[in-house]
Amino acid sequence: STQRRYADASALAASAVPALVMARGHKVDDVPEIPLVMDSSIESAKKTSAAKDILASVGALADVEKAADSKKIRAGKGKARGRKYTLRRGPLVIYKNNDGVEQAFRNLPGVELCCVDRLNLLQLAPGGHMGRFCVWSQAALDALNEIYGSEGKKIPEDIMANADLARIINSDEIQSVLNPAKRANKKYLRKKNPLKNIKALAKLDPYAAAARESEQRAEAARKDQKAALLKKKREVAKSKKQYKAQGKAFYEQVSKQGDVCADGF
Repeated sequence: STQRRYADASALAASAVPALVMARGHKVDDVPEIPLVMDSSIESAKKTSAAKDILASVGALADVEKAADSKKIRAGKGKARGRKYTLRRGPLVIYKNNDGVEQAFRNLPGVELCCVDRLNLLQLAPGGHMGRFCVWSQAALDALNEIYGSEGKKIPEDIMANADLARIINSDEIQSVLNPAKRANKKYLRKKNPLKNIKALAKLDPYAAAARESEQRAEAARKDQKAALLKKKREVAKSKKQYKAQGKAFYEQVSKQGDVCADGF
């Protein structure tokens, strides 16, 4: 379908971007170029040892070792259903003719192979994540011109000639026709509650505001009077305590029971 064809073309384009390849987790620090294109003679390799030497010569063996170290037992019931282990994806070797390349690379952990005539989206973008590390043979790369050429499969055309959006926005042509930046935003005054703010109440009802002010003044006066009244009451209570102590002492003295036979009766 058209969508699948466009997806294959997008995945192929993403495999040529080093940032996307590294973001996918591939170890490509020692790889000389992305995409990695090698001589067509790798298609005639028949031994796994030769395949390892080929990958080691271009710095791609680190990605294979990363995939081998990631082999773990699967969690869940999948262990009993023929898929006991999980493994990260390594390089994808794309070839034109199978002269023994599949037998050489198939035993390397994480390494997958694909013919350029049968490019698989599940291999180019596993899990929907673009940026698969691809190792091309020269013959396979040349075959793309025939597959996606003028008489081959149609690929999506570029909507933008320059994809650097930041550079376009900051260009003089765009900035010259833009409106000037609005530096200061308009500040709106906060709406005040007339039930709590007398000034806001005065704008709505001056008489209610005057009544509230007089009430507040009366309340303040009552507070001042209350303090003076409490002071006076406390002074009276303090003076009464003085006479109360004298009354208690007199009552204790007169309440004593004397000896009736003390005078000889």
